[in-house]
Amino acid sequence: MTGRIVEVAQDGRHLSLSRGFLVVAERGTELARIPLDDVAVLVANAHGLTYSNNLLVTLAERGVAVVLCGANHVPAAFLWPVSGHHVQAQRMRAQLAVPLPLAKKLWQMLVRAKIRQQGAVLEACGEPAGAFDALARKVRSGDPENVEAQAARRYWTLLFGPEFRRDQNAGGINALLNYGYAILRSTTARAVMAAGLHPSLGIHHQNRANPLCLVDDLMEPFRPFVDLAVDRLVRTGHTSVVPETKRFLALVPMQDMATAEGTTPLGTVITRAATSLARAYETCEAVIELPALDSAWAPTALEWPRPPSVADSAPC
Repeated sequence: MTGRIVEVAQDGRHLSLSRGFLVVAERGTELARIPLDDVAVLVANAHGLTYSNNLLVTLAERGVAVVLCGANHVPAAFLWPVSGHHVQAQRMRAQLAVPLPLAKKLWQMLVRAKIRQQGAVLEACGEPAGAFDALARKVRSGDPENVEAQAARRYWTLLFGPEFRRDQNAGGINALLNYGYAILRSTTARAVMAAGLHPSLGIHHQNRANPLCLVDDLMEPFRPFVDLAVDRLVRTGHTSVVPETKRFLALVPMQDMATAEGTTPLGTVITRAATSLARAYETCEAVIELPALDSAWAPTALEWPRPPSVADSAPC
């Protein structure tokens, strides 16, 4: 089940558990009540929030990702349950023992998929994309030439204009991307943990200070889906992180996409990718179920819902 992404974005809220519901209150007055069965991710994106311990324990037991956001909507921490998949220890041992050639091959697959999806997004937006398939074919095992960065330099200027630079600390389009990636990261983290893998043991990313290296590796082919949503917002005049744009970006993991198994929500596709990665570690075969590499399977602007109006938005 994909489930809902619940964001608490207003200061001073208190979150608690009541008879199977997540309850949002302020100064003793209940504001919202959400069935726990419907919640996949809880995003805490405000100051002065308080939580009951019972709620956090229950969310962890259910495998709900709790994301604590810091400045500029970038996740600062995730709540990770102690017990997860029934073969978690076995899979983590396989993850620790992954041979370097297999890791390089897996990273090659992820980078190729990301670059081809970037080309598909550009094509869906009416921009020239022919070079991206050629760039994807140039990616060798481990991407030693860093073709990923070469593609990124072309991609951002084609998608958002020659003056655009990707900067996590900037506002506007960059802040929208940050928020969209935070949603995607939480969805991917939940999938990785549900597959019995350790999120800090990456395929390519090895930053000691990053507890989610594997999550950041696996989400790479899915980033262009966020980029497409942000492009849709920008083209309709939405350039700030406000309640209506956050609500729109939170829908990204729930969007349907065509796969070999039929139409499937993106969040489910990410779950399948994490599960297939766990199998790849155990079997030492470089096979990951990833989004289709055919641009015809990439989402187009017409398949996304219209950006909601201020009147439609009701954040907690």
